[in-house]
This record gives sequence, structure tokens and C-alpha cells, in this order.
Amino acid sequence: MSPHQEHPYRDGRVVIDPAFKADAPARYARLRELGPIHPAEFHLGLKGWVVVGYDLAREALAHPALLKDATPAAEALAAAGYVLHKPSVGLGAQMMEADPPEHTRLRRLAAAAFTPRRTAELAPRIEQIAHSLIDALPPAGEADLVEAFNAPLPATVIAELLGIPEEHHRNFRRWSAQALQVASPDHRTALAGLHAMLAGLVADKRRDPRDDLLSALVAVRDEEDGRLTEEELVGTAMMLVVAGHESTVNLLGNALLSLLQHPDQLRLLRERPDLTAGAVEEFLRHDTSVERSTSRYAAEDIRLGGVPVPRGSMVVVALGSAGRDAPQAETGDPAVLDVSRPGARHLAFGHGIHYCLGAPLARLEAAIALRVLLARVPELELAVPADSLEWIGSGIIRGVLSLPVRYRVG
Repeated sequence: MSPHQEHPYRDGRVVIDPAFKADAPARYARLRELGPIHPAEFHLGLKGWVVVGYDLAREALAHPALLKDATPAAEALAAAGYVLHKPSVGLGAQMMEADPPEHTRLRRLAAAAFTPRRTAELAPRIEQIAHSLIDALPPAGEADLVEAFNAPLPATVIAELLGIPEEHHRNFRRWSAQALQVASPDHRTALAGLHAMLAGLVADKRRDPRDDLLSALVAVRDEEDGRLTEEELVGTAMMLVVAGHESTVNLLGNALLSLLQHPDQLRLLRERPDLTAGAVEEFLRHDTSVERSTSRYAAEDIRLGGVPVPRGSMVVVALGSAGRDAPQAETGDPAVLDVSRPGARHLAFGHGIHYCLGAPLARLEAAIALRVLLARVPELELAVPADSLEWIGSGIIRGVLSLPVRYRVG
């Protein structure tokens, strides 16, 4: 009997450890059979609840008593050494870690700078970067797609978007990859490095503004909301760097791994590049890179799915699991990858007031990157057995650390 077919609890709760994350789709499928919400143990030994069903996930993500304010759980978080929610040392002082009315103010100011027009204007540059990365490959051989393509493409895009100088790119890529791996010994060092780098850049942009997003965030002003403070500017920049980089790196990795494991779908997408935008929604549904939401905390005693959740409890939504449980327009096995699935429904970008501000950019990057790669590289296959791939072992991101392939550029 495989591990996910056994009862998934250990000492009365689900333990979301590296073994669970490596087998996440199957483990979550077993949990959904047992119910939509379960007691869980997360990184650093933190205990709480994980929501795995689609309907309850939507309810939890928009629940008025599930807040970002961690005060009711402060003692447990401090005991575990958890800092990701804090300003200065974590990803605090930005909208993803705020509740209304502060969230409303922060999001309105960030959205005034990070506009749909600014995102759409990036398309030609994203395509240029994708082609340049493929041009840099030898004509044929073996390569790690994460290192050669999946990571440098969104890293270059977000660095240029924010106006991060090239001399910072190496550290920026390394720190952003480590920042969300909360069980990693490099986690705090990465957060501190990113914070210091971005604080320096904010000061530079204030003195010498350029045509970039960070300068726009410094300059944005609203009659009602005022300006972003220095700490809010750094926190917002950190959110954009970490969320905008790591989620897309692993969206590309999970999508390409899925295609390599489903040659019929890979062939179909090569033959029908017009399906690419819809296929990105299917990849987000089938195996999203943001496996779980950021934490919410019960501001009062509540019930979720008929289960009592006491005040101060940490609640996390398994976004990837919800995608496998979401009702679709057509019948079919939700565990099956179908790049032609019409209007794939998912919660990969969240739901409610915290819906991802960068969703249009992630969709744009993924669609362009996949279209260019599949058109330019007609031969592509895994260079190692899929079950030998190493997965990110902690945190909310799901993805492989490397993706070795054999390829030929056309």
C-alpha cells in the first residue's frame, strides 16, 4: 500500500513535511476523500488547519473572521521562530499580510503603479528574453531547465520591471529562491539580504527616479491614501520579488514536467499553440506552484465545514488541492491533465480581497515562455526518471529543484 493510501494522520493530524510535498497531489486526494478540512502540522512544528476542498477553500479565503492579523497566534509563532509575517525581518508591511482598512489602502496604492498597461507592455521583452535563453543553449545535449530557462526568465522580468541593477541579479535570484523555504537554514539570511538590498534601492529611486515600477511605487500618491511609507515600499517590493519570481519559476517547472510526463498533451500543445493561454489555466489547476495560501488566523471561534476552529488557530488553504476538486465546465477526471480543457477553474491566484495582484503578469510570462520553448525546441524529454526528481521541501511553493532534460534546438 502506498503512503497516500494509508490513513494520512500522524498523531492525530496531517504532517506536511518534505515527503508529503513530494507526493502532494496524491496525498491531498486522499485527504479530500476523508473531508474538506483537517488538523495539520506545518513547517517549524506550527499546528493549525488545512482546507483541501474547493467549496470550503473559497469560503475560507473570504471568511470575515479569518484574518492576516497574527496577534491571536503570536505566542505559538514566536515559540516556533516564525518571522515571515513580520516587517523588517519578513514579508510584513505589505498588502498580503494586512487586513482592511490597511489592506485596502496598500493594495490601491500598489495597483496605481502596477497597472494592467504596464504588464501588457512587457510582452515583447518577455519574448525577447525567452529567445535569448534558448539561443544561449548548445544546439543539443542535456540541461537543467530550471537553471537554464525557468528561473532566469521571470527573474530577469521582475528585476527589470522593478529596476534592480544587474550587479544585484545574482544575489536577488538566490535570495528570492530561499526566502519562502522556511525550514531552510538560509531562510532568514535570504530575507535579511533581500530587505537590505531593496531598502537601498528604494533610497536610490527616491534620489534618482527612473522609468521602473519601484520608482513608480515611491512616487505614487492618493488623495485619500497618501503615500507608501519606507517600510511599506520595501515590504511591497519584497512581495513582488518573492511572489513574482518563485511562483512563475515553479509554474513553468510544473507545467513542463507535466507535459514531459504526458507526451500526448505535449504533442497537442506543439501542434496547437493557440491552446497555450488556456493550457496555462490548466497547469494552474492541475499542479499549481503556490501549493498553499499564506496563513490566516481565526479572530474568534468559528466553524469551517462543520469543524470547530478555535480563536487563534492558523488556517491554510491548499490551493493545489482545491484545483483538483473544482467543478469544471465539462465532465472528466480532474486528476488528468487536459491542455484543451475549456475554462479550467482553480484557485491558484487565491480568492477574495487577497487575489493575486500579479496574476496577469504570471499568466503572460508562462504563456509566452511555453510557446517560445515548445516552438524552438522540437525534441525535449526527461533525462532522469521522474521519481528521482527532488522537490522543494518546505513552505508554500511546490516545484522541483532541478529539471534535467535532453533536448535539441530546432
